[in-house]
Amino acid sequence: MINIDELKFDENGLIPAIVVDSITKKVLTLAYMNKESLKISMEKGLTCFWSRSRQELWLKGETSGNYQHIVSITADCDKDALTVVVEKDGPACHKGTDSCFNDEVWHSEDKNEFSLEGLYDLLVGRNETRPEGSYTTYLFEKGIDKILKKVGEECTEVIIAGKADDKKETIYEIADLAYHVMVLMVQMGISVEDIHRELASRHVIDHKVKQEKMTK
Repeated sequence: MINIDELKFDENGLIPAIVVDSITKKVLTLAYMNKESLKISMEKGLTCFWSRSRQELWLKGETSGNYQHIVSITADCDKDALTVVVEKDGPACHKGTDSCFNDEVWHSEDKNEFSLEGLYDLLVGRNETRPEGSYTTYLFEKGIDKILKKVGEECTEVIIAGKADDKKETIYEIADLAYHVMVLMVQMGISVEDIHRELASRHVIDHKVKQEKMTK
């Protein structure tokens, strides 16, 4: 772990801080810190920046309530930039959006960006608009019993493929299962973040158990 004094602040005493969501891995904002704001961030476990426009310290969430709880702070190889991984209480942008980065400049025609969060948002949209001819629409219209039946069927397919030691088929069936489970999540109002937090809490418990076993 490096010391703050090893970081390279610019001629104005600032260092760029790229804030990243710990759950979605989405870039939330680009802000700046000086030594004082960085120390405050580390002491409080909350992001504190230096506002270049107001020329003052700025504890994120102090007025809006949208605090950012710091998970980690990492310097780049040149020690002149930081990434700050956070768990956020609300929108990161002053405009009320999840991230400050929303206006697309360019995207590839032959490469698609995929994420579970993106798939979840797509399913939410399907549930709200119910486009005709969509299989997802069909599931939502049939309701919880049909969705649960499909989850059960896909679980069985995963077991059969795994038992046959067929890696390709198992991958295919796990993808089918994941899709139907996410449809269930949308139906029940369970977010990807809810699952992430549950798994994270288990990771902490598992880590403690491992430590206890090592000390015995």
